[in-house]
Amino acid sequence: MSVKVYETLTVECETGNYHTFCPISCVSWLYQKIEDSFFLVVGTKTCGYFLQNALGVMIFAEPRYAMAELEEGDISAQLNDYEGLKRLCIQIKKDRDPSVIIWIGTCTTEIIKMDLEGMAPKLEWEIGIPILVARANGLDYAFTQGEDTVLAAMAHRCPEPELFVRERKLTMQKQNYFAFHSIKKHELGEYANSPSLVLFGSLPSNVASQLNLELKRQSIKVSGWLPAQRYTDLPSLGDGVYVCGVNPFLSRTATTLIRRKKCELIGAPFPIGPDGTRAWIEKICPVFGVETQGLEEREERIWESLKDYLDLVRGKSVFFMGDNLLEVSLARFLIRCGMIVHEIGIPYMDKRYQAAELLLLQDTCIKMCVPIPRIVEKPDNSNQIQRIRELQPDLAITGMAHANPLEARGISTKWSVEFTFAQIHGFANARDVLELVTRPLRRQKNLEDLGRTTLVIKKTSLKCPSNSHYYIIIN
Repeated sequence: MSVKVYETLTVECETGNYHTFCPISCVSWLYQKIEDSFFLVVGTKTCGYFLQNALGVMIFAEPRYAMAELEEGDISAQLNDYEGLKRLCIQIKKDRDPSVIIWIGTCTTEIIKMDLEGMAPKLEWEIGIPILVARANGLDYAFTQGEDTVLAAMAHRCPEPELFVRERKLTMQKQNYFAFHSIKKHELGEYANSPSLVLFGSLPSNVASQLNLELKRQSIKVSGWLPAQRYTDLPSLGDGVYVCGVNPFLSRTATTLIRRKKCELIGAPFPIGPDGTRAWIEKICPVFGVETQGLEEREERIWESLKDYLDLVRGKSVFFMGDNLLEVSLARFLIRCGMIVHEIGIPYMDKRYQAAELLLLQDTCIKMCVPIPRIVEKPDNSNQIQRIRELQPDLAITGMAHANPLEARGISTKWSVEFTFAQIHGFANARDVLELVTRPLRRQKNLEDLGRTTLVIKKTSLKCPSNSHYYIIIN
């Protein structure tokens, strides 16, 4: 089998099966991000086992999510689904008093055609708590699209800009800030008359603050985030509001913001790596009539601080099997670091939403004088393993299902799910990305060095003669 070399960006499509986590795993990071929320997963025992085992929840942690377990009576329509969910939601309100309850539909609710969207508004009116419905089931391409579904549902609940301004005015009148009244009025007027910028994507609070600070250095104010830390602080969305994503798996949310909320999407690469963060800011600034300042110098300082890692990865090769939809952004960053990317497997590619990222990938390959890697959508894992056997990459970034078989065949691997949970956005976190990438490379190098060394251990115990030597040869 010959390996193709591409001079232009080409996206192929195979017909492989999906090998990924279940999208209900998005609950694990979203319930921590939205502090006043409660997630209710409506599914079977299998879903409950997955949440309990995959997320490693302790009994005493009391996480803000639970299972509404479907039984045979529910599936055969012998029980009243509405009454069962009502009982659970009333108990959740009594025990936790959340600002919002988010129902997560699963494969089973899809199969039995459970009308969650029909039940939610009626129950919301009865118990007085907003109820959102997100169908984060196994019909998606990747597990990260569970977050995409939740944010798309949440976007419908964001207030309109006019209503938001009116509520702020009312709050100011009630609070009666004498000394600061003129300042607050000035801030409100500036907010109401100038374009607003809302960023969407779930990031840890410290990473979101870093991106806010980077834009503030360019004199750009971030009006809000979707999701916000609290459901009650959702940003205002509507005509004239600019939105920009921070993750490549949020195409459904982007479509909802454009079509339903009439927002203006800023098409930009994603802020992963120093090059991606700089390009992300450079795409946002012209929209607000701002000329970037000091970005090139800041990026160079970050690259200089990564020199010890760059020496380790330069010239090494990597193969992306495809798992979490972060593959294109990570591949672009690693190519900029000096690595050779043989293939970018990706479960699903929205070319419109990732257009700016794909263009930056192509420009990065030209800048680094390396061939443009092949991009394979819905890759067939059997074909990929054959290509890996032929190419023999130094590292394969893959899902957990294929990691051990590849390691047994002498290929160093890294779980792609680790990049989902790690802090990889912005200038400051580029080092964390390279730490994840170089860990298996450093382990492999240590094992090779150990294999070439003959260890002589001198035993001086009472059971062995003092002059005995034991030779341990590790192949």
